[in-house]
Amino acid sequence: MVSKVKVLDGRELAGFIKERQAGEVRGFSRKPTLLIIRDSDNPVILKYVRLKMQYGEDIGISVIDYKANSVADIAEKIASANKDNAISGIILQLPILEKEKTDTLTEMILPSKDVDGLSSHGDFDSATATAILWLLAGYGIELSDAKIALVGRGKLVGAPLFKIFTESKYNVEMFHRGSDLTKLVDFDIIISATGVPGLIKSEFIKPGAVVVDAGTASEDGVIKGDVSSKVREREDLLAITPVIGGVGPLTITCLFDHVIQAAKKV
Repeated sequence: MVSKVKVLDGRELAGFIKERQAGEVRGFSRKPTLLIIRDSDNPVILKYVRLKMQYGEDIGISVIDYKANSVADIAEKIASANKDNAISGIILQLPILEKEKTDTLTEMILPSKDVDGLSSHGDFDSATATAILWLLAGYGIELSDAKIALVGRGKLVGAPLFKIFTESKYNVEMFHRGSDLTKLVDFDIIISATGVPGLIKSEFIKPGAVVVDAGTASEDGVIKGDVSSKVREREDLLAITPVIGGVGPLTITCLFDHVIQAAKKV
């Protein structure tokens, strides 16, 4: 029996946008360049760096992977890249080892080069948050009349999405990993990005709900999301992101859209 649950596959949407991006990049006289700064070899970080490097190669954008050895090294690299007209965009790949330094470092990135949208003053919205909006819109998920739950208050997803939804006057409520998540059963759309594997249980979700898993963590060398496997066995949901290929591909697509826009301004 074929499942009636809609799969929110970001790869399909990303494919169409990618073709357009490659055409745009071919029109540049100088190849755009993205600088990725990281300070660890965390498996999740390395996975996303590799995906970004491959995506850049596919559409003709140079991607530099810089491994920093200290917070001072990160700050120095950001300052140098800010002044370098050959660098179109800068990403601080999170999480960094000294997490308490995250805000200070992201605020250092020039607004026109903050293609991940992590600072408070950047020219672009959060790439991951924007990707989720693209994904929901691409599959016709209506937000205006829905009760929306955001689980996770991080800089990449929860905080920027809450701001966007609030400004759009949507009915949204913020949760965190320590909240009473049994209350999620009252919501139509659940978007989770905590990095806690299996946090979102099947009993927290009502029939007909939309579930977006934007969480990533490494558990015994395996990349896992926030949503438990029992949720994915449900046949009474309206829609859910797949284990692989949901928000991630569109986040990278959105990120490179920002790089292209930034390169046009140089």
